[in-house]
Amino acid sequence: MAESYDVIIIGSGPGGYVAAIRASQLGLKTAIVEREHMGGICLNWGCIPTKALLRSAEVLDHANHFKDFGLVLEGTVKPDAKAVVGRSRAVSARLNAGVGFLMKKNKIDIIWGEAKITKASTGTQAGEIVVGKSSKAVVEPQHPLPKNVKSGEGTYTAKHIIIATGARPRALPGIEPDGKLIWTYFEALKPDVLPKSLIVMGSGAIGIEFASFYRSMGVDVTVVEVMPTIMPVEDAEITAIARKQLEKRGLKIFTSAKVSKVEKGAGSVTAHVETTDGKVQQITADRLISAVGVQGNIENLGLEALGVKTDRGCVVIDGYGKTNVAGIYAIGDVAGPPMLAHKAEHEGVVCVEKIAGLPNVHPTDKGKVPGCTYCNPQVASVGITEAKAKEQGRDIRVGRFSFAANGKAIALGEDQGMVKVIFDKKTGELLGAHMVGAEVTELIQGFVVAMNLETTEEELMHTIFPHPTVSESMKEAVLDAYGRVLNA
Repeated sequence: MAESYDVIIIGSGPGGYVAAIRASQLGLKTAIVEREHMGGICLNWGCIPTKALLRSAEVLDHANHFKDFGLVLEGTVKPDAKAVVGRSRAVSARLNAGVGFLMKKNKIDIIWGEAKITKASTGTQAGEIVVGKSSKAVVEPQHPLPKNVKSGEGTYTAKHIIIATGARPRALPGIEPDGKLIWTYFEALKPDVLPKSLIVMGSGAIGIEFASFYRSMGVDVTVVEVMPTIMPVEDAEITAIARKQLEKRGLKIFTSAKVSKVEKGAGSVTAHVETTDGKVQQITADRLISAVGVQGNIENLGLEALGVKTDRGCVVIDGYGKTNVAGIYAIGDVAGPPMLAHKAEHEGVVCVEKIAGLPNVHPTDKGKVPGCTYCNPQVASVGITEAKAKEQGRDIRVGRFSFAANGKAIALGEDQGMVKVIFDKKTGELLGAHMVGAEVTELIQGFVVAMNLETTEEELMHTIFPHPTVSESMKEAVLDAYGRVLNA
């Protein structure tokens, strides 16, 4: 007889494992199916290890400017690629083990293998999944199977099945990654040796973070972006500041351009970069990173046979994670943009609380999901851009405040940055907040909280910010929107 659960979650990434924990907390018998790594892409190949790499890059950048701080350093500071990567993988392994511990602590069964949904639940019958042998080996010795794996291949039933299978790098025809000369973020995270030159195709968060990291490591980096601006989902004024700083660091950036063709050599690649005016320039580098987006992992789950609706490679859901088929849900990257770990976690909690019948469960509001890019300088935002506000016909007030007028930023030697806020002129509603500069990925949560609490401009202006902090720039930007800025 098939083992039965209240909830089975396919995938143990941030959305999946958080949903499993919340389900267990609510008294639901829960299992999670995983085929490769506890913690999913984010913990093992995305958010966490890349931030470890970028921390090494940040320390190196500071060391190379020690004279600016009145310090004397004897000798040369240079990167040790093997050690930098080793630290990153160790950080990932520590958190990987932590997810296994959390599953055991919360009495969640781990089913190891690949799941296929064979039946959806009905009013009287539970849904069914069949788990087969994993096609993915555990890649690294520091990521062993959790000791608390209780189940494996077989048939399992659950009234509620949550798909949290994440996403994978998208490949362009003719420029498919080969793991040697053309990389995805998998290879970019673990280079055997640092290339001397690198082409990054795509300037979204993944592409620009790797471009920033490798430039700090001393690599000659060229970024090619098809859109008119880098980080195209961000406010154009903010990305213009970021681009200027990145180019000052030595990055070469082509916008309104595409890689139309790639030729492979013995140890290099030549990219044919075509601009909108039809001109083509050939750029040769040791390696090319393909960072042109990701696509949901929807294959081989049995979705088509069950009639689960998908769109552009992602599962279609409502604000609570429900699909069009009863008893089947989806959360995280597989359920579409924004493809961010924190969005996945929130969707997981909302989905499970709705399943459990908790009162007053609010649907996920994607308009209030913050975005963060951890390049140097950092970029962070929440809400709509100025261009989007105008496109919507909004009557707006825009405030700006430069880090060049912030005492703490100057003291830190980080005075190249800006906070920009957008308000509805009639209601005082905060529509969007956009930042570029040091540690803005830590500051953005202040505006996220404000938006969730429906805070007005008046309340923000009467909030006391500590001095001296970079966060004071947030209040000054609000004041600027209303002609009351104090320090500029």
